[in-house]
Amino acid sequence: MLDLECFSYLNRGLESPLAPVVIFATNRGICEIRGTDGVKGPHGMPVDLLDRILIVRTSPYTLHEMIHIISIRAATEGVKLSEESLALLGEIGVRASLRYALQLLTPASILAAQGSSQNETVQKKHVEESDFIFYDAKTSAQMLIKHEADFLM
Repeated sequence: MLDLECFSYLNRGLESPLAPVVIFATNRGICEIRGTDGVKGPHGMPVDLLDRILIVRTSPYTLHEMIHIISIRAATEGVKLSEESLALLGEIGVRASLRYALQLLTPASILAAQGSSQNETVQKKHVEESDFIFYDAKTSAQMLIKHEADFLM
């Protein structure tokens, strides 16, 4: 995190005629501002700098929003999804991440195409098999931590 001197420099830069666009990403609450003797501020930033910025709060997608995003992406890619598979992909997105759920569209559609030549609609079983074959980033990291002695010498 930045200290008080860095924030002073940014304040001066924001007052200049060629003011830069500065983007901060933080999840800190009220905490001590570095370089001070116990002075606290929201996000560890001085209050005079906070007065000059626009705060954009972000929050995770809901299940309904994920299902909607996945259906749009599937339509864009030309993947036909059953209602059950779409609901399962939404649940996987909530559990793991939206990116992982979207990445499962391709292997699930390949499995659906191999299963039968008549119906290429992705069914729940195709999504389950794809989820079984591949790991999301969180599961992969947990597996590496659990078996780190087997991988590292």
